[in-house]
Amino acid sequence: MIETSALSVRLGDREVLAEVDLRVRRGDWLAIIGPNGAGKSTLLKAVMGLVAHRGTVTLDGRPAAGLKPRERARLLAYAPQTPALPPDMTVFDYALLGRTPYIPYLGRESRHDRDVTASVLDRLDLTELAMRRAGELSGGERQRVVLARALAQQAPVLLLDEPTTALDLGHQQQVLELVDRLRRADGLTVVTTLHDLTVAGLYADALLLLAEGRAAASGAPAQVLTEALVGRHFDAHVKIEPGPDGRPVVHLVRGGP
Repeated sequence: MIETSALSVRLGDREVLAEVDLRVRRGDWLAIIGPNGAGKSTLLKAVMGLVAHRGTVTLDGRPAAGLKPRERARLLAYAPQTPALPPDMTVFDYALLGRTPYIPYLGRESRHDRDVTASVLDRLDLTELAMRRAGELSGGERQRVVLARALAQQAPVLLLDEPTTALDLGHQQQVLELVDRLRRADGLTVVTTLHDLTVAGLYADALLLLAEGRAAASGAPAQVLTEALVGRHFDAHVKIEPGPDGRPVVHLVRGGP
């Protein structure tokens, strides 16, 4: 569903991404992990077409460079980590923006567009906030509203940059479980950046570890979340054990480097 070849991004005089290859099969969940500054968010932006890049991006077998913005928007829904929400816009109207690729130029949203938006807000436990202004929301509420806009887009691919930022433990789990249910029910392809390594290994089918803008490792969670790789690239002393479901659980060890 998504493929990149030799994807590179230079911002100013810094090479943020260098020769990154990735391949995400339809219906899979790829989590991009790595230390701060590794290029995780930039990789999502490059796939989305938001930053200039070298190399190629292919979406559903089509070169991304040849897609018009509305065509790309019907394939990819993107939720940034730090979005700009107009403070006076209501939660419902902001989520409704996700329907823009389906609304004719100079046209208005249809009843179907509003029904889709209302359904997404209900699934994210946001119905009671639908008429609240964005400027009145807490950080966790804002994060769920951004996800609601992405889900309202009904694109087959979700690109989510740290979707659990600012969420408490319960809402983190609710959001991730919702994304996973939608992925399985609708055959969505999901690509996320995730800060929590255990969470990444718990939900994703595959991991891509970025370090200094390069792909340091990729594969199943157990192949990427090893004590050697995590210790080397995160400069951390960890112990990694299989959890109840066999997936790796990362523990910090006190007294490490």
